[in-house]
Amino acid sequence: MTDAYVAIEGGRVVEARSRAPGTTRGELVFTTAYTGYEESLTDPSYEEQILTFSYPLIGNYGVREERFESDRVHPRGVVARELTEDVAEWLESEGVPAVDHLDTREIVTGIRDEGAMKCGIAAGPDATEADALAELEQCEHMSDHTEIGAQVSVGEPELFNEDGDGETVALIDCGAKGSIIDSLVERDAVVHVLPYDATEDDVAAVDPDLLFISNGPGDPENFEQTKDLVDSYVGETPMAGICLGQQVVASALGGSTEKMEFGHRGVNQPVRDLRTDRVVMTTQNHGYTVAEPGDKLEVTQINVNDDTPEGLENDDLEIITRQYHPEANPGPNDSKGFFDDVLAMAED
Repeated sequence: MTDAYVAIEGGRVVEARSRAPGTTRGELVFTTAYTGYEESLTDPSYEEQILTFSYPLIGNYGVREERFESDRVHPRGVVARELTEDVAEWLESEGVPAVDHLDTREIVTGIRDEGAMKCGIAAGPDATEADALAELEQCEHMSDHTEIGAQVSVGEPELFNEDGDGETVALIDCGAKGSIIDSLVERDAVVHVLPYDATEDDVAAVDPDLLFISNGPGDPENFEQTKDLVDSYVGETPMAGICLGQQVVASALGGSTEKMEFGHRGVNQPVRDLRTDRVVMTTQNHGYTVAEPGDKLEVTQINVNDDTPEGLENDDLEIITRQYHPEANPGPNDSKGFFDDVLAMAED
């Protein structure tokens, strides 16, 4: 049954089956993860994107809220070979259009060969090809979403583990996954989650042992306020960053970032540590990367597949950042020691 249409940049329209009705638009990307669909769908880093699952069956172990990374689904739309009823009903309840019964292999190879593309979706009994094309026409590039931080960040400060005996962390929320907070709390840190546009005074009021820049969606160059914080506190307070956080730190300290062809999204990305020569498997979700780290940061880890920077450090300035997600939900758990390292740095 054809009652949905996926319009892809370049003019191609793919017929599909509607699983959650509606019209939507966003950057078309794919993840190679074969598990963790709940974590992916609630990851704020997918804001303003259409998420395509390369694994054919999505939903084969149901939907459980305790696995969520945030309080809502963030991709603007979902594309899969087959969605179970559980996932389809969840997406419909969230108002996120979803389609299946199309050749996701062709879509994934198209993104791999041509890069992430604009996309428009129309799904439901009254959907037309023209509706999907109209959504595509209105779709913007990711770099044009200049206020994307406000869409995913907390509006007011939040406090976790107030009575903890560990280090005090100021977590700048650019779209933080919940498991990052959990990973810090598990180590008894007191975590103050601050908005992405927090001021220097906001951070000073927390008096943190560690300034932590979170993951998040979009172009790191659109997080000017966060870069200003990094510039203000570098050399004064130990600093850590994950994913977008690494890019923001590098950009603030004289480095540069760039958009990738199709990004890294999945749970099987190999990373090599240049100091130990050890390779670990990591969870990743990013479409931008550090192009040049500048003269203040050393590249300590790289992606095995394309040599992009996966870890940056400066021992003197007490900075450790990672491009991948060490909190590792849904796995693998190879890199969770990152949180021990940054908290030990803060303690010292």
